[in-house]
Amino acid sequence: MTDTRTHSKKRRTVKILIGILVAIVVIRLILPYVILHFANRSLANMNGYYGHINDIDLAIIRGAYKIDSIYINKKDTVTSKQTPFFASKVIDLSIEWKALLKGSIAGELVFQGPFLLFTKDIVEPKEVVRDSADFRKVLDKFMPLNINRCELRDGKIQYKDFGSTPKVDIAMTNLHLLAQNLRNSYDSTAVLPASIHATADVYEGKLRFDAKLNPLADAPTFDMSAELNNTNLVKLNDFFQAYAKVDVNDGRFGLYTEVAAKDMEFKGYVKPVIKNLDVLGKEDRKDNLLQKLWEAVAGGAGKLFENKNNDQVATKVPFQGRLDDPRTNIWAAITNILQNAFIHAIQPSIDNEISIASVKEDKKEKKTFFQKIFSKDDDKDRKDKKKDQKKDK
Repeated sequence: MTDTRTHSKKRRTVKILIGILVAIVVIRLILPYVILHFANRSLANMNGYYGHINDIDLAIIRGAYKIDSIYINKKDTVTSKQTPFFASKVIDLSIEWKALLKGSIAGELVFQGPFLLFTKDIVEPKEVVRDSADFRKVLDKFMPLNINRCELRDGKIQYKDFGSTPKVDIAMTNLHLLAQNLRNSYDSTAVLPASIHATADVYEGKLRFDAKLNPLADAPTFDMSAELNNTNLVKLNDFFQAYAKVDVNDGRFGLYTEVAAKDMEFKGYVKPVIKNLDVLGKEDRKDNLLQKLWEAVAGGAGKLFENKNNDQVATKVPFQGRLDDPRTNIWAAITNILQNAFIHAIQPSIDNEISIASVKEDKKEKKTFFQKIFSKDDDKDRKDKKKDQKKDK
């Protein structure tokens, strides 16, 4: 009797285990479809956007899942017309094991082939900020964990203006970006614990971006530098023809900048360099008279500010202020252009003079060349006043 009961219990236990195993298998098989259904419903009901996902793959053991072929379009609320905004071949969302081993539960995002499109209608800073915030809300629905590591591979950022003549279509390609320790999950004691490194191709030119930052600080706190080298201006002729009404026959463009910020204050500079600029050339013989005159003026301005020895146009524009009241020193820009044109050429490289420590340096404004000239009378008046005061005594 006892053996019969024991045998019956064993069979019941085996049946329960088999039932649990079958249930796990069934849930595992249908779960991706359930998640896909709810994800696509959420993407279809976004305010101002419409999105869709082709497939979702789960990796339970790794604590991850992959989104296959996602796109999000910006939707006109009146006409319901859709414009591409974001797409990615694959998005891998997972637990970051490096953070987990440090005792912090955080997420990791890897984008394969991401694409981001801006059009003339949505390139205003406020629109970009709003769209970025909306996009972060979309990601939050798919990744409930705080993102500590994010990587973009083989990305593309594009700008289009369909209403211009000619139509403008420019892009940054082969973008690779790696952001780490965004939630300070590695127990770092550094002032700027997070880092971002990015590279990209811009029409035969190379872009490099490096930054250290503290994403958890109350006020923006960062130290960044960027440089763009050897971009072919001829490849951007549609842009120049649409917005400046000129043709560039030759020229290479570079841009170098450093910026640091803390306690709502920032300091930095931007240094553009144009080499071998040729706006009016043999290729323009078929242009009409007014077009030739305008291109001659544009080309002449370039020649006026060009360093004769280095055959380049360059200036360095320092800026400093508060994030709630940003200002650029225009006098410094004018002075530096003239100094470069007639005195020396600015070297095409980052100067390594801006850091997080330099933001709070003495803000006593240095007089520029023009300010010194026009303020001589003021200085003389002050000296005369001091002499008169001494005589009165």
